Amino acid sequence: MGLREQWAETLMGLLVLVLAAGFLVYSLSVGGVGRKPGGYDVTAKFGQVGSLAPGAAVSVAGVKVGTVSEIKLDPKTYLAVTKLTLDPDVKLPSDSTAKVTSDSLLGGVHVAIAPGGAPDDIKPGGEIDNTQGAVDLFGLIGSVMRPQGGAAPAAGETPPAASAATAPDSY
Repeated sequence: MGLREQWAETLMGLLVLVLAAGFLVYSLSVGGVGRKPGGYDVTAKFGQVGSLAPGAAVSVAGVKVGTVSEIKLDPKTYLAVTKLTLDPDVKLPSDSTAKVTSDSLLGGVHVAIAPGGAPDDIKPGGEIDNTQGAVDLFGLIGSVMRPQGGAAPAAGETPPAASAATAPDSY
């Protein structure tokens, strides 16, 4: 192997390392690790967070304005208390609404905030009072497919056939 081929391989290896470093810097900046300093925290309490996890996006009108930094259970109210770290440039009205929503049917959830119309803003360390928890899509679809209730048979009528007449579920 000649000297020229060794230099070509060395330069190619160096180029690969520079590109890898560039992708690392880009992914950290887009992923939120390199976000603006001075962000502020607010809390929101949800009855159901679904698969929401720390690191999930917080958005307003589809634009990412922060991340979920912590989720814990309040042992007295049994509500999920989420800490949201928001961009310092985003000032939300105090009557804003936070909702846990799905990114798609396949999974992934984030917190979507709908700004209110109050003249005062949520202060750092404040709380978003108006919240809507995650909707269990599979439970909702299941309740439509197999209604649990039904009309009781009128007096003198016989109830429908027992479950032996129906096929068992194929789960």
